[in-house]
Amino acid sequence: MTYKAEYIWIDGTSPTAKLRSKTRILADGAELPTWGFDGSSTNQAVGHASDRVLKPVFSCPDPIRGGADVLVMCEVLNTDMTPHESNTRAPLTPIAEQFAGQEPIFGIEQEYTFFDGARPLGFPVAGFPAAQGGYYCGVGSDEIFGRDIVEKHLENCLTAGLAISGINAEVMPGQWEFQVGPVSPLEVSDQLWIARWLLYRTAEDFNVSATLDPKPVKGDWNGAGAHTNFSTKAMREGYEAIITACESLGEGSKPLDHVKNYGAGIDERLTGLHETAPWNEYSYGVSDRGASVRIPWQVEVEQKGYIEDRRPNANVDPYVVTRLIVETCCTALEKAGQV
Repeated sequence: MTYKAEYIWIDGTSPTAKLRSKTRILADGAELPTWGFDGSSTNQAVGHASDRVLKPVFSCPDPIRGGADVLVMCEVLNTDMTPHESNTRAPLTPIAEQFAGQEPIFGIEQEYTFFDGARPLGFPVAGFPAAQGGYYCGVGSDEIFGRDIVEKHLENCLTAGLAISGINAEVMPGQWEFQVGPVSPLEVSDQLWIARWLLYRTAEDFNVSATLDPKPVKGDWNGAGAHTNFSTKAMREGYEAIITACESLGEGSKPLDHVKNYGAGIDERLTGLHETAPWNEYSYGVSDRGASVRIPWQVEVEQKGYIEDRRPNANVDPYVVTRLIVETCCTALEKAGQV
């Protein structure tokens, strides 16, 4: 007997990487081996030295094929087993290990938009629908488009054992969100990539595409982000650590260091309008969705909890955003003795 393993990896496409996958048939009980692929077809190699290596790092049940079949998230390595330059998981691993004692956890809110051909799902063939707002967490076929796909994606993620914590419709027709977490930096990143793959794959069956474009419709429409919620043990126990974390994200060159790695096209989304702060300014505030970093109102009331970095784009690499936040905030908390 055999089972199917769908090997999934992040390619070298720039400025926003794409997901790739292929299937391997393995004997029952066989461990997941390293595998290879043609890097010259994924922007990760040249033709005369095209071999690249897939190293399994996370696996879960395959909810689409079912049975004993699995989905396998992989790192990309060179043939000498060093991390490929497109491998953003490798730099996160030592940072996650270094600050593991602070128990950092993340919840990432993944916004996305369904497209039917060249237009967002729910947009009329000519012109525009009613202005945004009523679609957010809405109900009814006049305001909600794609719920059948969203429910199937949610079911697939839960069957896969991913830490999906919720879904909701967003402010534009055809725009939705799912949340992954709260779990550790590597877990949230691995699982978000798998959840993205499942989103694309699930939408295939409905002849609809899903995009993480941060500004899928120009003009007076919200963009799509990946709001990143973060806390450490100290933050979950006291408000002083909350303020330290917020301040650390605004120190020196940190705001621009982060923003330039928070997804391509970020200046189109972070304009200061549509519940965003300007991309080149840093601010934080309680219950302020126009700030770079929001402190939820209940966190101020309870004097403990988490913060929400509202800047990351929908197309951000979770391995990158979690590494930057952990390194910045945990270093500051360590220096302040708040661990």
